Amino acid sequence: MATFKYEVLSANDSLTVGGSQDFLKDDRRLLLLEKTIIQHQHRKDSLLEILHNAQELYGYLDKDLLLHISKALNLPPSHVYGVATFYNFFKLKKPGMHSVTFCMGTACFVRGIEEIITAVEREFNVKRGETSADKRLSLYVTRCIGACAIAPNVVVDNELIGKATKEATIERIKSSLGSGEVEAGRHN
Repeated sequence: MATFKYEVLSANDSLTVGGSQDFLKDDRRLLLLEKTIIQHQHRKDSLLEILHNAQELYGYLDKDLLLHISKALNLPPSHVYGVATFYNFFKLKKPGMHSVTFCMGTACFVRGIEEIITAVEREFNVKRGETSADKRLSLYVTRCIGACAIAPNVVVDNELIGKATKEATIERIKSSLGSGEVEAGRHN
C-alpha cells in the first residue's frame, strides 16, 4: 500500500484543484478544508464529514480534491473515490448554474417520475446525469429523498416540488433559468 507524506498547507503553498493551479492567497477554500481535517484530527472515520465539507466549499469533488483528501487522511485514493461515488449526494463534475434532481425512489417511480424526466430532457435537450453545453442546467437522479407521501418529487435549485407534474416542473425550471434557452447539446 502506498504511503503519503502529508504536510499542512500554508497560504504560500499551492495545490492543483479543479484542473488548474489555485493559489491559496486567492482561494481560501483549501485552508478551510484543512481546518476541517485538523478539527477531525486526520481521522479516517471522518471521511464522510470531510467530503461533505469539501463539496460545500467547492461545489463538487474533482479528482485532485479527492486525492488531496486521500493524502490528508492516509487513505487509498480508491477508498475515497469509492465513498464519494457510493453516495448520490456527492458530485464529481462541476454542476451547472441550476440543478434539477429527480427522485427515483419506489413511490416516485410508481407515480410517474420517469415521464417527468423524459419531458424535461426533451424540453431542455439535456440528459439525466449531464450538464447543458452552456453550463446553465444540470440534471441529476437520486435514489430517494424521503418525501414519499408527496411523490413524485423533483428538487429544482434546492426547492422541493412535491406531487410534481411535467408542466409544473418545466415551468419551475424555466423560471429558474430566467430569460433565454439553455444551449443545445451536452457537456459531461
